[in-house]
Amino acid sequence: MSRRFAALTALAAVCAALELVAGRGMSPATVWDVLGGGGDATERHILLQLRLPRLLVALGAGASLAVAGLVLQSALRNPLAGPEVTGVTPGAVLGAVTATALGLAGWDSPLAVVLAACAGGCTGAALLWLLAGRGRGDPAATAVHGVLVSAVLGGLTAMVLLVEPGELGSVVQWLVGTTEGRVWQHWHLLWPWALLWGSAAWLLAGPLTLLRCGDETALAAGLPVRRARTLALLCAVALTAGAVAAVGALGFVGLLVPHLAVALFGADLRVGLPGAAVVGAVVVCGADAVAQLSSRLLTAALETGGLTLPVGALTACLGAVLLLAVVRRTPDRTF
Repeated sequence: MSRRFAALTALAAVCAALELVAGRGMSPATVWDVLGGGGDATERHILLQLRLPRLLVALGAGASLAVAGLVLQSALRNPLAGPEVTGVTPGAVLGAVTATALGLAGWDSPLAVVLAACAGGCTGAALLWLLAGRGRGDPAATAVHGVLVSAVLGGLTAMVLLVEPGELGSVVQWLVGTTEGRVWQHWHLLWPWALLWGSAAWLLAGPLTLLRCGDETALAAGLPVRRARTLALLCAVALTAGAVAAVGALGFVGLLVPHLAVALFGADLRVGLPGAAVVGAVVVCGADAVAQLSSRLLTAALETGGLTLPVGALTACLGAVLLLAVVRRTPDRTF
């Protein structure tokens, strides 16, 4: 396990270095010069005030979504339970968009955005919990209800944008997911939030491991199932809300990364949750670096200016392809 953590940490460092040199406006040699203390004022501003906080936000958001996904899948005993398909992410997006449209939140008040996103995520999770009813223990029924809840919340978000079309430009990042334009204020808000709720999720690693074995096993071991599941869902919602408020709705990160983390680190969540955090950080940081490089190549090929590929579009496409490949390779698997 220590070797796997070391390998992932090294991969995260490589992805971080790629992201710092992938953006437009500065050559890799200039980046290294600035990191060594050189460069002019403009170059230092671009690297230290724009690229570095963007990198840190990508790492923090990826870790938060991955941990939230693993907590949801463990608490609900559903391998298809992720923030994207359980109403949590769509609810957080709806909360952020509604608060912005009403003038209660905005980029000048990021804390209000996080609180609104958290309220929306809790609402989405509660709605799923109510609709699932007695079928909460059935993974297929929970997945179906989650898709329905997510669709309804997505429709409500579209209605808000129709009522306030002037807000479309300011909220499109929440709908797609992007790290573009993230500054130190976003990082200073994200890291304590992610550390607080990530630590709380790790403290629930033992109960979550029991919940993965089934309610009967957990009850036989003396675990208060309802209380443990409620606390776990609260951690997942809070982590998702913080990530959504920072980078928007990054697709498939919270759904697929937990499976990779369990494959690498096993079912013991005392190790799996930190492992999921590292894997999620690597995935989002690497995807953001690829998105920036792709934007540069497309801009040069099409001879257009200002073309930007959002990282959320890349994670959604790659995640959908990966999920399809997994399903086709294991057609007889029951989710």
